[in-house]
Amino acid sequence: MRFAIEEINNSTSILPNVTLGYQIFDHCTAVQTFSSSLQLLSRNNSIQARQSYNQHLPNIIGLTGPLTSSESITLAPLFMVDLIPVVSYGASSSVLSEKRVYPSFLRTVPSNKGLIDLIIHIIKYFDWNWVAFLGSGSDYSKDGAQLFYELSQKAGICLGYQEVVSDFSQLKSTFNNIDILNIKVIVLFLAELRAEAIIRLAIEHKFQDKVWIASDSWALYQPLTKLNGIETIGTIIGVTPTVVALPGFAKFIHQSRAEGYGTSRHETADQSHDSFCNQACATCSSMKPDEILIESTAYAFSVYSAVYTMALALHNALQCNHSACNTQQAVYPYKLLEEIKRLPTFSLNQMNVSFNREGDPPAHYSVVLWDTTGAPVKIRHIGTYNDHAAVTLTIDDTQIHWFGDGSVPFSNCSAECQPGHRRQSTGQHACCFLCEECGKNQYVNHTADPYSCLSCKEFEWSNSASTTCQKRSVEYLHYDDAFSILLLLSASLLILLCAGVAVLFFLHRSTPVVRSAGGSMCYLMLSCIAASTASVFFHFGKPTAISCALQNITYTFFYTICMSCLFVRSLQIIAIFKMASHLPRAHALWVKYSGQWLVVAAVSLLELVLCVLWVTVGKPWPENNTWLSADKVILQCAMESYAPFGFSSFLLGIVSILCFIFAYMGTDLPKNYNEAKAITFCILLFYLSWAIFVTTCILQSSFVAHVKVMVHLSSLSSMMVTYFFPKCFIVIFQPHKNTAEFFQAAIQSYTQTISRT
Repeated sequence: MRFAIEEINNSTSILPNVTLGYQIFDHCTAVQTFSSSLQLLSRNNSIQARQSYNQHLPNIIGLTGPLTSSESITLAPLFMVDLIPVVSYGASSSVLSEKRVYPSFLRTVPSNKGLIDLIIHIIKYFDWNWVAFLGSGSDYSKDGAQLFYELSQKAGICLGYQEVVSDFSQLKSTFNNIDILNIKVIVLFLAELRAEAIIRLAIEHKFQDKVWIASDSWALYQPLTKLNGIETIGTIIGVTPTVVALPGFAKFIHQSRAEGYGTSRHETADQSHDSFCNQACATCSSMKPDEILIESTAYAFSVYSAVYTMALALHNALQCNHSACNTQQAVYPYKLLEEIKRLPTFSLNQMNVSFNREGDPPAHYSVVLWDTTGAPVKIRHIGTYNDHAAVTLTIDDTQIHWFGDGSVPFSNCSAECQPGHRRQSTGQHACCFLCEECGKNQYVNHTADPYSCLSCKEFEWSNSASTTCQKRSVEYLHYDDAFSILLLLSASLLILLCAGVAVLFFLHRSTPVVRSAGGSMCYLMLSCIAASTASVFFHFGKPTAISCALQNITYTFFYTICMSCLFVRSLQIIAIFKMASHLPRAHALWVKYSGQWLVVAAVSLLELVLCVLWVTVGKPWPENNTWLSADKVILQCAMESYAPFGFSSFLLGIVSILCFIFAYMGTDLPKNYNEAKAITFCILLFYLSWAIFVTTCILQSSFVAHVKVMVHLSSLSSMMVTYFFPKCFIVIFQPHKNTAEFFQAAIQSYTQTISRT
């Protein structure tokens, strides 16, 4: 402070022809602070009541100091009444930023909020999240502890252990608790003397291999560097306001000490006990210049800039120019405060000085390392931090020699989960957790929410232990796929075969083979087979509500008609050869009223009703199937109600069973009337095809759509191959068997065989 004042008094640009005066008093205790403050505010040892605050001119118009937060909180309210500017160079408690309580308080050191924010950034820089915080009962330490608790929670850092250290604390127990909790990082946020006591005991109790983060109060405390065994406790990383060199300061110290020691020490006997300490005071300090210069320089620039802040504001208040000031101008404290607040950013020794609305400067800090690899211990600068425009932190961690194997110590409650594993909390601390693997079609985003396995979206998929989801491929029967083309060609060929067989039968409609196959009913069967085959085309392309309805209903309706035709045909064969002689009356009525057509019409009408219910009640609709395949979305058809589908399928099943029973009864008929064998074989293929389809559905195969189309084609093709193709072969290649004489001979042979048995 004295160096800055003399520099200003010798300057021609600041306060020309004005000499700054000052008074210094010791404020090492609250009692001395209070009494000395009253002495500063008094005139002739008394404080008069204010008659006019606007015109009140106290004994002093500004105060620099005090150093600590506790002293500032005690002292500042006395000066706030008259809005006397108090510019502290060391009080960093964030409480002092509250302008409603401390309207005229400013400071040239950043508040604890910036300091704690830097400590949080250092902890995050090294990926630690499990720390201990040791403080004291001072306002500075309590404020730091509260800020650390709030900011650490936001940053995802867990405060594993916290203690307010006092003279009665059992530090050995404290060290044991920290070891039990496996905490490697300790934030020591307290005054230098208290920090020294803790470090001494840590050395004594062999409390080793820790990372100590030193607050600004002791980060540059030189006496600690000389302790024997300081290298055993671990690594010490300190944070301190940016240290700025003061050119000429060493020379000033040597000169001032020489002048001080030149004064007779007996002069103090004539001094009053309550007198203030001035520059020419032999007993103010007995320290030698070199002893002063090796002391901590953490607050040197903040004291220096505090004095310059006062001087520049006074320069403006006195309306100074380059040569003179208006010394007749009365400078009231509130006027000086206004000028301080109006000061623009100014530079001192290449360091910018400014204040925000709370009277706080920007946070400019240095990160230092206590290098204990050699003797003596050296404090090295390894990083910087500032929050002027944006928060920036730089650390040269290559200079850090960690204890142990040289790697960054692990200070986390739990090791970070592997990718694709979520955290499962195990206690009150968010940093303590177990890891659980996320299953299929789930993922975990550690940045957004490390505690939840999130489900992939409908059109996404993932393997177990995934951190992201991948897009599913959309699967359905494409028209241009090679296998689809083969199926479509097969369906088209089957329809053409139906048309060809119908033409062939029409040309030979009067022959015995065509008449024994069913005559005109053959055309109905062939038409239904072709129509049922057309349902295959509705399986291709993206499913729609219409295609979902037509692909199943078309097949089921027309195939049921075909099956009813086969049923009445097998019934007719059995009736002619085995039942006509036993039930002649029934056979006559069957022939008279065309019983076969009545049965086909009845079955067709009932199936039509069920199909209408299927469309209206069952409501087929397209759905996105995501469970059949892990990495695909299969577009398929579903329905709201399966009851109509069940009844329709039940009717088809009943007709097929009856058809099978009657057809099997006629397997021993003449070869010319071998429709029974053909029908039996056709129905067996029908059952086999649908058994394959049901098995595919049960196995949750992704090829259900392909299998379903093949089942439709195979069941329809089996009817063509087993029932119609043998008759076409006789008509085309064995016309000698397509005569009435051949059929009569076969019937007579069968009759003789039956009569002999």
